[in-house]
Amino acid sequence: MRYWLCITSDENWEVVREKRIWGVSERHRKQISEVRPGDVLIFYVKQKLGKGAHPPLITGIFEADSEPFKDESELFVPTSPGERFPHRVRLKEKLIPRKPVEFKQLIPKLKFITNKERWAVHLMGKAMKEISGEDYDRILSAVKEAS
Repeated sequence: MRYWLCITSDENWEVVREKRIWGVSERHRKQISEVRPGDVLIFYVKQKLGKGAHPPLITGIFEADSEPFKDESELFVPTSPGERFPHRVRLKEKLIPRKPVEFKQLIPKLKFITNKERWAVHLMGKAMKEISGEDYDRILSAVKEAS
């Protein structure tokens, strides 16, 4: 079993939550191609500024419920012009906290974030990042506390 941090926007988190599906663009197909049924996907929603502002959040934990597949139908909201998210995997909900967990409180505890001051560089430009079981346990514990 592998653990994946999935980086997304507010709008695409809503798609994940409602449709139980995760998708990435062509440039991230390699990461999602490594996902197998039973793998755990943790959803990280990027910070939002302006109206509806919020810090970076952990919003839910899911289990991969299919092999990766390609589907060109428009489902996700593009984050840049012409962007599509055809590389997908179906999901089964494990845990969605009543209140999302602020990611910044987890940074001191997470081993994959080696530069605690410039922590965002570990996620920049990524749609998915594999993390250790130890880091997953730390995130799961925080999500359970918020549930």
